[in-house]
Amino acid sequence: MRYVDEYRDEGHARKLLAAIEKTVTRPWSLMEICGGQTHTFVKFGIDRMLPDEVELVHGPGCPVCVTPLEMIDKAHAIARRPEVIFTSFGDMLRVPGSHGDLLSAKAAGADVRVVYSPLDAVKLARKNPDREVVFFAVGFETTAPANAAAVHQAHQQGVENFSMLVSHVLVPPAMEAILASEQNRVQAFLAAGHVCAIMGYWEYEPLAEKYRVPIVVTGFEPTDLLQGTLMAVEMLEEGRWGVENQYVRAVSRGGNRPAQDLVTRVFTVSDRKWRGIGPIPASGLALQEEFRDHDAERKFGV
Repeated sequence: MRYVDEYRDEGHARKLLAAIEKTVTRPWSLMEICGGQTHTFVKFGIDRMLPDEVELVHGPGCPVCVTPLEMIDKAHAIARRPEVIFTSFGDMLRVPGSHGDLLSAKAAGADVRVVYSPLDAVKLARKNPDREVVFFAVGFETTAPANAAAVHQAHQQGVENFSMLVSHVLVPPAMEAILASEQNRVQAFLAAGHVCAIMGYWEYEPLAEKYRVPIVVTGFEPTDLLQGTLMAVEMLEEGRWGVENQYVRAVSRGGNRPAQDLVTRVFTVSDRKWRGIGPIPASGLALQEEFRDHDAERKFGV
């Protein structure tokens, strides 16, 4: 398949592995930020084929996994209300809270529905004016533009029965929390390409300079990750730091400016608690005051 097969080519992958083995002379610890990167490393056995000197430290993973217990409990409480249609992507339904997950709420009679876009939830609100439709907005910067578009559309069209439970998290503050830790042993990062496709990679440049760490933006296919690993190892071996972009077919330094503008229009930066990590200042998004009528936490007092 075009645009897939060439990034899974065994011959190219073996050449990249050989180049990594030839380049590395000492132990290095690299952290891949996204669970999608981790999935590829494990699925294709890349983690087992890398030289022993290259250690992969799995990063914050996916925003579903780091959604804190309190937000799941708020989702559960809202979903149980009889006037509410609670909508979410399917991967949030099994995340446990203090009182079970959203699937258990659905089994107990709550109207919980899977949608494939937040805009579908806005449509649902228009079709059900006598119900309150809530969308559970979880994600890194990647999903923030679509969620911002949904809130903006509902606000512009006067869909007052649509609201959003926002649990967005931001990648750069989490990376800085790791780098600033006294226990940190990560020496380079493989940054997530889908996040950078939206936000660009300029946000990472101050981190790379402040902590003198290599950061390489990668795609999610095997040769993407192998090339990104090689680039990171080369930087480490040469004593260089900064941001390099392996994922040039999808990522630019400035990112998607219209998407960024929409996110800034609808959301403001806020503190956020990460499950398994704890509170990280300025690592989340919350709705701007103009859009607070669509804030499910405020509307339902949770």
